[in-house]
Amino acid sequence: MATNKTNETQVSVTEFIHSFVDNDQKKSDSFELIKLMQEWSGFEAKMWGPTIIGFGRYHYKYASGHEGDAPMLGFSPRKAEFSLYVYSPREDNKHLLDNFGKFKMGKACIYIKKLADIDLAVLEKMCRDSIAYLEEHHECACRK
Repeated sequence: MATNKTNETQVSVTEFIHSFVDNDQKKSDSFELIKLMQEWSGFEAKMWGPTIIGFGRYHYKYASGHEGDAPMLGFSPRKAEFSLYVYSPREDNKHLLDNFGKFKMGKACIYIKKLADIDLAVLEKMCRDSIAYLEEHHECACRK
């Protein structure tokens, strides 16, 4: 069975941002996302793999037998844009994307250029809905 490439590491989130992000606006947005996601999730930021900043964790297991751990919420300040790992595919929250702002949807993430392009209240709702979805469908650290 394949091993997961994206695991929690001991790398400092702050050091990662200062060494990886070369744009001042992206650095500022990264620290703002950390502050917000920590508040919304109740978990400290941790590095997952070389470039994902994650909050909390959950355990998944697919029908194929593949299983592992992943952050409940996360983002990566990639060169071109941010990758946000915050969206759960629930029927009752698909409408949130209508008022989210400027973004592109990927298979497993949402891409944005900067925080000023999106509605942070909608981002908060998506993050809280994702945590609720994970709590309902997976073993996760969100259960207190």
